[in-house]
Amino acid sequence: MKKIAPLLSVLFILLGLTGCWSKKELSEIAIVTALGIDMIEDGYRVSIQIVNPGAIAAKTGGQDLGMLVYAAEGRTVLEAIRRLTTVAPRKPYFAHLRVVIFGEETAKAGLRKPLDFLSRDHSMRTDFVITIAKGMKAEDQIKVLTPMEKVSANKIYTSIETAEKNWAPTKIVLLDELVSALISEGKEPIITGLEVLGNPETGNKRENIERVQVPVTIKSDYIGVLKEDKLVDWLDERESKGFNYITDNITNTVGFIECEGGGTITIETIRSKTDMKGIFEKDKPKIKIHITTEADIADVECPIDISKTETITELEHKFNKKTEAIILESIDKAKKLKTDIYGFGEALSRADAKKWERLKHTWDEEFTKLDVETKIDIKIRRTGTITESFQKEE
Repeated sequence: MKKIAPLLSVLFILLGLTGCWSKKELSEIAIVTALGIDMIEDGYRVSIQIVNPGAIAAKTGGQDLGMLVYAAEGRTVLEAIRRLTTVAPRKPYFAHLRVVIFGEETAKAGLRKPLDFLSRDHSMRTDFVITIAKGMKAEDQIKVLTPMEKVSANKIYTSIETAEKNWAPTKIVLLDELVSALISEGKEPIITGLEVLGNPETGNKRENIERVQVPVTIKSDYIGVLKEDKLVDWLDERESKGFNYITDNITNTVGFIECEGGGTITIETIRSKTDMKGIFEKDKPKIKIHITTEADIADVECPIDISKTETITELEHKFNKKTEAIILESIDKAKKLKTDIYGFGEALSRADAKKWERLKHTWDEEFTKLDVETKIDIKIRRTGTITESFQKEE
């Protein structure tokens, strides 16, 4: 037995070294970076953006584009994807998917059916961003060529991510987060919108990336508000920023204050923290929002003395009021749409599950009457490398 035991150990190790049974050769697959889904009369039209490996690998400029787009139709999303094999040069491979784009009409009709496929398919990871093509079909948007990034899906992903971190009117929404909001009883989903600036037909031509000033580009700006799985409206830039303040999704952003004698002062938010709490006062639901923010003075275009403590205190007070106004405008818009996109219902459920149980069936109406108390604490930490503005009193 002492002699056989080592041989058995080696045998078991060798059984685990049988190779990769599910390997995919690069020469056999088409790497999909973007997936567009549009609803048609009897099913879906699916478009995919795939990497052109020859153009990506080229060290010098060439005539080949970095991406190619193919489309097919089917009764279901999966059927349309399988039909793509009749037109695409290789079998689509979705493990490197960066972005899924739904056409606006598709989003208005409902996303549950296509989302079921995206959640169920084992070949897809869940780290792709989900977006809506504002005012157009996903296929038209997925064809737009972008400079600097040879594959526009990479541009879309990084653009949303950069805007979220530095400007705050957008939000990266991944599949797991979207599905979680869809099944939640106290929170409605949101999805960032993508808008094409310029003529989409010009955007899919080579001339779009051969000019100093790009005639057609993709802009990530608006946040789409969903009721269950259907798009009902859009938050504008200001309302979207209010949403991100409430949901503790502000990393860095910029705002301004108007001076009494004309001109503006620009203030950069460098840190922000939101605490949201649900309570019941005499059985009435209430939400308390406390936002603490640290900011720097970035630009002074009016004749004020920012070296004085009382001046800084006044600026903090004004910026508090403006931030509060942005937040309340966002809440008012959501109340008009009867969509709790902030998770107020979830906060109340955590506060008192029994009382929430009585509210949740009529939450759409209760939400419109909900008392929301806001407290904003903004502290200006730095005033920059100069203390006096170039704007002088006459």
